[in-house]
Amino acid sequence: MMFELTGFQRDILYCIADTDDPYGLEIKQQLEEASSIEVNHGRLYPNLDTLVEEGLVEKKAKDDRTNLYLLTEHGINLIKQRRQWEDSKLSEIDLT
Repeated sequence: MMFELTGFQRDILYCIADTDDPYGLEIKQQLEEASSIEVNHGRLYPNLDTLVEEGLVEKKAKDDRTNLYLLTEHGINLIKQRRQWEDSKLSEIDLT
């Protein structure tokens, strides 16, 4: 599953993990700050919907106009697996 995600989708998961109040605009701002690339709604929300459909993110209503996007256990486990895979591939490099 981790290799089926796009880099953008993985970045969304990481931003959700790092956000206390992970709603769409906050996630968008984090992505833009990290990449210096404008993220439009037409790209962000379909990818969020895909992550919800895949069971990696849960979508909850914050209020009448705003949704929160929270990592599920499956999403957290996927991030852990990805980190372990990355660490195994980089084990020969001194990153300190």
